[in-house]
Amino acid sequence: MLLRARVVLPLSQPPIEDGFVRVVKNRVTTVGGWADAPDEPVIDLGEVILLPGLVNAHCHLDYTDFVGAIPPPKSFTDWIDAIVDLKAEVDDAAHADSWRHGADQCLRYGTTTLGNIESRPDQLPHLWLATPLRVVSFFELILFKPESNAAQAVEDVESWLTANLPPQGRAGLSPHAPYTTNADLLEACGRKTRPLAIHLAESADEHEMFCHGRGRMFERVASAGRVNSDCGFNSPIAHAAAHSVLRASTLAIHANYLSETDVKQLAKSQASVVHCPRSHEYFRHEPFNEADLSKAGVNLCLGTDSLATTCDKEAELSLFDEMRLHAASFPSLRAETILRRTTLNAAAALGMGGEVGGINEGAFADLITIPFGGNVAGAVEAVVRHEGPVQAVMVDGQWEVPPPSLAARE
Repeated sequence: MLLRARVVLPLSQPPIEDGFVRVVKNRVTTVGGWADAPDEPVIDLGEVILLPGLVNAHCHLDYTDFVGAIPPPKSFTDWIDAIVDLKAEVDDAAHADSWRHGADQCLRYGTTTLGNIESRPDQLPHLWLATPLRVVSFFELILFKPESNAAQAVEDVESWLTANLPPQGRAGLSPHAPYTTNADLLEACGRKTRPLAIHLAESADEHEMFCHGRGRMFERVASAGRVNSDCGFNSPIAHAAAHSVLRASTLAIHANYLSETDVKQLAKSQASVVHCPRSHEYFRHEPFNEADLSKAGVNLCLGTDSLATTCDKEAELSLFDEMRLHAASFPSLRAETILRRTTLNAAAALGMGGEVGGINEGAFADLITIPFGGNVAGAVEAVVRHEGPVQAVMVDGQWEVPPPSLAARE
């Protein structure tokens, strides 16, 4: 299959005006300028930018139908109370519907690979088959009472994963957050070689709990049975590092409250940080420490988080919305830097670098198009500023949203 477009954005190399991408089965074999294209039948996509499918590094698909359901809370702990109440009312069918609705939205807005936190492994085998997305499923583990058998809990997940894996993705572990885990659970996860995702330094409440040993979150989890003798000494980042879950294959999700020492620790660990701009704005967090993290060489990615962290009842899971807000928050950032955070950087964070997030030889044929009639020099900026669904989506060499010319023919 030969695809021609006004502009091809490989991201692994500079933009190509009047470019082509050759796909054989489910892989990219060649990318270049049209003058060098092989002599074979072509699908001319016309006035579009052809780029790799976007990579959403952090999401909670099962919260999709909670969109706009929680007004902005006074504190993060208040939001936890609200989401726990909402989840208590969700039955199996509603959970599955919300997961599928979120997956459909991601696809419509150009995401083809997704890092998702999973709370219901029993439903996953049929949900994985309900979407063409490449899903990297992180299995959420919440366990903090001292009498709990953390090692056994992790082994139970490992046993389940031996028999069940995403058909087009990977699986990892997600010890939820420092305040919902104990040292035994973190260390049991740290002994595994799977990718890890952990919510870290997400809120002022978490910072107060670990750095000062007090506050609303401290009191809430203590009343639920957590022994907080590990609080009052270190930051959440230092706590994670001390218990072996901060490493190159870790996604440190949010990282909103960081000291200079925390930034250095993240850089030293080679963990990736996932920033979720809309969620960050919803909670009115302190400004994200983008400059220091970038200067330290931390791999920064963007994610959507969930739609339970938005006031807009019409919001959908769109990385374009996240990119536009990120650009508005950091106007000095280059458009290419922002786009890389939803493609190459996020692919590396999920352990799929070279396979997704770029158009290069051997990569999966996961491609999207957006309309474009401008000059090649403005193509990257046009992607970052794009609003609404994309025009076409290919996953694994198959059109999931066909380009208009093919759709009309069909």
